Amino acid sequence: MKNILEETHISFFKKLLDDRCSIKKEDLFKYSHDETEDISVLPDLVLKPKTTEEVSKIMKYCNENKIPVTPSGARTGLSGGAIPLYSGIVMSMEKFNKILEIDEKNHQITTEPGVITEVLQEEVKNKGLFYPPDPASKGSCFIGGNVSENSGGPKAVKYGVTNEYVLNLEIVLPTGEIIWTGANVLKNATGYNLTQLITGSEGTLAIITKIVLKLIPHPTHDLLMLVPFFNAEEACKVVAEIFREGIIPSGLEFMEREALLITQKFIGENSIEIKKEHKAHLLIEVDGFNKEILMDECTKIMSVLEKFKTDEILFAESKSQKDKLWKLRRSVGEAVKAHSIYKEEDTVVPRYKLPQLISYIKKIGNKYGFKSVCYGHAGDGNLHVNILKENLTKEQWENDIPKAITSLFKKVVKLGGTISGEHGIGIVQKPYMKIAFSEKNIELMKEIKSVFDPNGILNPGKIF
Repeated sequence: MKNILEETHISFFKKLLDDRCSIKKEDLFKYSHDETEDISVLPDLVLKPKTTEEVSKIMKYCNENKIPVTPSGARTGLSGGAIPLYSGIVMSMEKFNKILEIDEKNHQITTEPGVITEVLQEEVKNKGLFYPPDPASKGSCFIGGNVSENSGGPKAVKYGVTNEYVLNLEIVLPTGEIIWTGANVLKNATGYNLTQLITGSEGTLAIITKIVLKLIPHPTHDLLMLVPFFNAEEACKVVAEIFREGIIPSGLEFMEREALLITQKFIGENSIEIKKEHKAHLLIEVDGFNKEILMDECTKIMSVLEKFKTDEILFAESKSQKDKLWKLRRSVGEAVKAHSIYKEEDTVVPRYKLPQLISYIKKIGNKYGFKSVCYGHAGDGNLHVNILKENLTKEQWENDIPKAITSLFKKVVKLGGTISGEHGIGIVQKPYMKIAFSEKNIELMKEIKSVFDPNGILNPGKIF
C-alpha cells in the first residue's frame, strides 16, 4: 500500500474534482484528526466528492492503484476512526449534505450522510416525527458517521441505537461498485442483512452515500429530574431498581461529582449546587403522549429513590431549565478534553452490574495512580471512563495506563459486558479486541473485510 501519492494520481483527482481536491497544509491538518485524544496523522490529499458517481470513480481508481482511503464525516469520533493512519486520501463526505425526502406517510427519511444529526432531527420534528438516536455531539456530528459507528446517546435506553432505525443504504464498495443494501421496508428476511453489517462497520467496508431511516411519532411531553447521591455505587444501584418497577425512562444518565464540577467550570454554568458530600448525580427523564401517565411514572421513580440516600431532588420546571440540565450532561466529554489529556474508555455492562464496575474503576485507579472521571448512559449500562493524564509521567502514561485499561476491560468482560458500547474500536481499542473476542471471531471479521475490500484500501488500520 502506498503512503505517498504520485503526481499522476493527484492529476487524476484534480481533473475529476477540480477545486474540491486539496493539498494545502491547512486542509491536510484539519483532516488529520478527529476528537480522539491528541492523535494526528497528515493525509497526502483531501477530496470532497458530491455525487455517488464521483465516489465510485475515486474508489475504483484507488483500488486499482492501491491508494489508502479514509472516509471522513464531521470528525467528532472518539476512537480514531477518521484518522488517516496510512496517509493517502481523506474522502470528506461534507458535500453530501442534503435531506432528500421526508416520507410522512411511511414515517421514513432519505438523507445524504453529511447532514448534521440535530438538523435532521429538527426537520422531522417539524412534521411531528422523531429520530431518537442523539449522541452528545448531535449538534455537529453527521448522520453518516452515526451510522458508521452505530451511535447511541441518552435516548438509546428507551428507543435503541442507530441500527434500529436504518432501513436501507446506498453504498460504494472499495472496488467502486454502487449497490443498495436492502429495501425501504420494516421487515426484511431476504438473504444476509447487509444493511446491518454496514451499520457500525466504522467505514471499513464501504462508503455510505444515501441513508433511509425509520421515524416514529414525536413525544408531546417529557419530565426531567436531577438526583444527587452521597455514594456513587448507590446511584448505580438505583438504575436497575427503576426498571424493576416497570419504568423505561427516555434518559437515565450518570455523572459523578468531578464530571459536573469540570463541566460547570467549562461552560460557566453554576446554577446547580454541587455540595461537598455529593458524589454522583442521576439525570432521569420520562417522555410520552400523556402527562398524567408520566406523572405516575415519576411517582414510581420517587418511590424507588426513597429506598436510597439522596439529597434534595431538582425537578426541571421549564424548557429552559431542562435545556440547561441537558447542556450540562452533553458538555461533559468536551469539558474533560479541555481539562486534561485523557483516554476515554467506552465500557458497557448489564445495568445491574454498574455498581461493581464503578467500584472496580476506582480500585484500579488507586493501584495505578490515575484519576478517573466517569459519566454515561447508566440506563443501558454504558459508562464512559475518562482516565486523566494530569501529572502522570510519560512512563506511567505509556506503560502503566495500558495495563490498567487491560485490567478494566477484562473485568468488564467478566461482568458480561464488552469494550465499546457506542464509540467503536477504531485505533484506540484495537489492542484490546482479543479480550472481547476469540481468535475465531476476529478471523471471521477479517475474512468479511477481505471480501468487501480485497486490497485493504478502505480505512486501513482500524478495528484489527
